[in-house]
Amino acid sequence: MANKTRGLTFDEFNVGDVFASQARTVTEADVVAFAGISGDFNPLHTDAEFGKTTPFGERIAHGMLIAAISTGMANWLGVFEGTTIALMEQVLQYKGAVKFGDTVHLELTVAEKKESSKPDRGVVIFSARVLNQENKIVIDGTWTTLMKRQ
Repeated sequence: MANKTRGLTFDEFNVGDVFASQARTVTEADVVAFAGISGDFNPLHTDAEFGKTTPFGERIAHGMLIAAISTGMANWLGVFEGTTIALMEQVLQYKGAVKFGDTVHLELTVAEKKESSKPDRGVVIFSARVLNQENKIVIDGTWTTLMKRQ
């Protein structure tokens, strides 16, 4: 018995479709783990005393950590499960800091669809926004994906 994927194909996405993930709180443990994995021990993220001297008044999460978390949130949606061929491009603009204890979620909006030179796939471009608990955008960007067709 073959597994049925729950992801959407190129043909099932429509310009204007919006997909919103559940939210997730960013913790100090997340930041410590990311610093260890990435090797980015910038004091802005890892030194509480230094953080007090910054305009934020405290440590903040790495922007790339929040971007990475957003890709996981996209997976939670299920729309990419088994139907994504490739994430071709991500363009990210950091719009605000994420502090320890902030809760973020992802909103993806289908911005554009493009035919591919191959009949079994197509390109879907999403507007991708990560918002905090106050619905303020902390990351704004676009994701370009190569998706299977039906």
